[in-house]
Amino acid sequence: MCENRETPLKSDSSKPDEANTSRAQDWEIVSRGLVGVREAARRDKRQKFTSLLHHVTIDLLGDSYNSLKRKAAPGVDGVTWQHYGEGQESKLQDLHERIHRGAYRAQPSRRTDIPKADGRQRPFGIAALEDKVVQQAVVKVLNAIYEEDFLGFSYGFRTGRSQHNALDALSVGLRRKKGNWVLDLDVRGFFDHVSHEWLVKFVEHRIADRRILSLIQKWLKAGVSEEGKWTETKTGTPQGAVVSPLRGNIYLHYVFDLWIRQWRRKRVQGDMIVVRYADNAILGFEHRKEAEVFLEQLRERMRNFGLELHPEKTRLLEFGRFAESNRRKGGEGKPETFDFLGFTHICGRTKKGNWFTVRRQTGKKRLRSKLQAVRQELR
Repeated sequence: MCENRETPLKSDSSKPDEANTSRAQDWEIVSRGLVGVREAARRDKRQKFTSLLHHVTIDLLGDSYNSLKRKAAPGVDGVTWQHYGEGQESKLQDLHERIHRGAYRAQPSRRTDIPKADGRQRPFGIAALEDKVVQQAVVKVLNAIYEEDFLGFSYGFRTGRSQHNALDALSVGLRRKKGNWVLDLDVRGFFDHVSHEWLVKFVEHRIADRRILSLIQKWLKAGVSEEGKWTETKTGTPQGAVVSPLRGNIYLHYVFDLWIRQWRRKRVQGDMIVVRYADNAILGFEHRKEAEVFLEQLRERMRNFGLELHPEKTRLLEFGRFAESNRRKGGEGKPETFDFLGFTHICGRTKKGNWFTVRRQTGKKRLRSKLQAVRQELR
């Protein structure tokens, strides 16, 4: 592994210019170290990384702190971003020491509920500020590895891969491939049902640094606090935690992405497209029979890892260049639509009417939610 030199922060007596120069040099060392990790991950997809914690330096912790939202709600400790900034250098020095000697302890997430677009409530976990800082730093280190592992059709919560990228990829795939059937997938309560045991096993495929694994397990076992009452969490990863998106992507990478890639190579005769954003995915099939077989086997695959496809939100529909004519012949009316990332997707034609295209319009749930927010702001 690439070695990384850790340089302590300058004391308050240092001149500002000298301190800033030192920070820049130290951060350059951290960055070079992570580049080395990424290159090693790219060269050998089976390599297990045994030494990673030394990349979690004071400078990386400081960068992680500065990247947090300034006005985010505090966790169970009640510490805000501004409050932690008072005496920040000494606090980060102490945090760094506790991490590396194994004395760091994760605090439970403060649970609250936030409204969803459909009017229901979604449980949300707010981590303590120090936990956010450490998680952000570890995520940056692990991303150097997993960004080399994650597949191209995975878009959720990844650097340089936005919702718009996912929407564009889906539109291009539906227009250019011979897709006649769309499978709209939704994993029921995904973040609430992630198996801790399986998650750790998946991480161990790449990470053999026991100290990094210990940090991950500490966050999993920290539990949640609601109205002052602590509750143990045996499954799930709280939405709102800095590390949750990466954990979710790792879990679905092994349960969903790699399995789909293998399934497509062995079982698919016609065209097939896949676009996944977090726990939502859209798949396009040329042949209906292949889509039906895939769905049946995916349900079983999900059950083996403690997950379930939402029975109402997961559906197979006729969608593509021939959907309109086929349904007209069968007297079935217009092709069905589906929602993905807040947009309703509709079978359409180009302006000249010669070619099939995919039209998008803002989904009713998103529009309703935005209008409610505007009304509230106006009041």
